[in-house]
Amino acid sequence: MYKKWFIIGLLICLFDVNAQVKVDSVDTRYREDQIYIALSYNLMNNKPDSDSNALFSGGFNVGYILDVPLNKRRNAGIGIGLGYSYNSYSNSFLLDVEEKFTTYETSRFKTQLFEMPIELRWRTSTASVYHFWRIYAGMKFSYLFYSNSKFKLNEEFFEFKNIKALEKFQYGLTLSAGYGSWNLYVYYGLSPLFNNVIVDDKKLNMKDFNLGLKFYIL
Repeated sequence: MYKKWFIIGLLICLFDVNAQVKVDSVDTRYREDQIYIALSYNLMNNKPDSDSNALFSGGFNVGYILDVPLNKRRNAGIGIGLGYSYNSYSNSFLLDVEEKFTTYETSRFKTQLFEMPIELRWRTSTASVYHFWRIYAGMKFSYLFYSNSKFKLNEEFFEFKNIKALEKFQYGLTLSAGYGSWNLYVYYGLSPLFNNVIVDDKKLNMKDFNLGLKFYIL
């Protein structure tokens, strides 16, 4: 798993070196249309008190954002995008299991989503400056199209696909800020990840909270 993240990070660095190419003519009507890649650690809010799993939970996002400038200087705009999101969560409760297991060794569920970010954008870019400060804030709407849950019990692995307990439509607040291609990325989920799941005799209201890095490579 760590080898995969290393390769992704190396590709981002290579894109960063080669994508910022100056042109001879200055385009005064430039736009900051961009491909983005985000790597995040999934912290999660409102976890059950009994959830003691300490395994790594991470996510990966990639997509394209169309930039619409709002002023003549073109340092403010709106971004509308489409993308793909992959998330992996470790947890201490089981999903879609009819038989109740009281002990197990590991448990994890994974999700894949289509996403649509919408951003209000401020930056210090110009038609001839390719590295600049930026603050992009907005919302992200996502649709879950695939999920699976895996757990290990008595040296045997079990797997369930397309988990009905997960919410299909998810949304939350986003913030990315930084300089050049390297930016701090935060996603704060407003919608719960699950519907009608009971853990510790309470309805599960767990929400996504992602913290990581976001790269704008073109």
